[in-house]
Amino acid sequence: MLVLVAPGQGAQTPGFLTPWLDLPGAADRLAAWSDAIGLDLAHYGTQADADAIRDTAVAQPLLVAAGLLSAAALGELAPGAVAGHSVGEFTAAALAGVLDDTAALQLVRKRGLAMADAAAITETGMSALLGGEPDTVLPHLDKLGLTPANVNGAGQIVAAGTMAQLAALAEDKPEGTRRVVPLKVAGAFHTEHMAPAVTVLQGAAAELAPADPKLTYVSNKDGRAVDSGAEVIARLVGQVANPVRWDLCMETFKELGVTALVEVCPGGTLTGLAKRALPGVQTLALKTPDDLDAARELIAEHAA
Repeated sequence: MLVLVAPGQGAQTPGFLTPWLDLPGAADRLAAWSDAIGLDLAHYGTQADADAIRDTAVAQPLLVAAGLLSAAALGELAPGAVAGHSVGEFTAAALAGVLDDTAALQLVRKRGLAMADAAAITETGMSALLGGEPDTVLPHLDKLGLTPANVNGAGQIVAAGTMAQLAALAEDKPEGTRRVVPLKVAGAFHTEHMAPAVTVLQGAAAELAPADPKLTYVSNKDGRAVDSGAEVIARLVGQVANPVRWDLCMETFKELGVTALVEVCPGGTLTGLAKRALPGVQTLALKTPDDLDAARELIAEHAA
């Protein structure tokens, strides 16, 4: 069985969409999405610098568009399950048929704008802790007033909070933690600091008519497979201010009997976690169109 996964914010790099726009129909599709959300996705994916695409309001729709473009390039080979990390859940929701591509991008554009506004209220950020056991790391974060915003498994937890709290963490890291790495993000995502964005998304989601997933959809709220479109949307709204439990998603992949994992563009982050946490599972990251043939072979070999 194969799972198709989509990365979250931070996976983007300058120019990463350039080779994908040479594929037949890709530029036209991206132009139509750009018109629908009022954002020049081709510009940001091919010409903009790192600072420009770090902007939350830009990065989020850009990542979803990249994931959908690369997944479409795979053809009609359906995976056994889909999942996404943070904003990657919007890509997964579209791949599962809960929302069409345009609706997913319109909602994620509103998400990015709302989260950027929420991040501007208080100076906050995120730092990745590499190494250390959860039983040690989590109480230490709580002591410092920090939230474990991403529990990623494979020895990686991302802490989020105010810049003062993160500075305290850098000076006093948990026992067993090798490194504390500040992340290039605009705020403390997946924490109470994002509560204003949840209110905005609740209003936007009320206008949607989601369909039930056509594929097994694994939610990063708790790693559960969700079979209701309405529940998927509710979780997309709530996860803005709640932790991402990618560790539990990978546990579910094991229970489902996943034997291969393909990460859509810009791939690399989730395949790296899978290599450490899912031994024996074949992995492939879609970085450029040169990876498509190998991905198609892997999907065909491991299709349910």
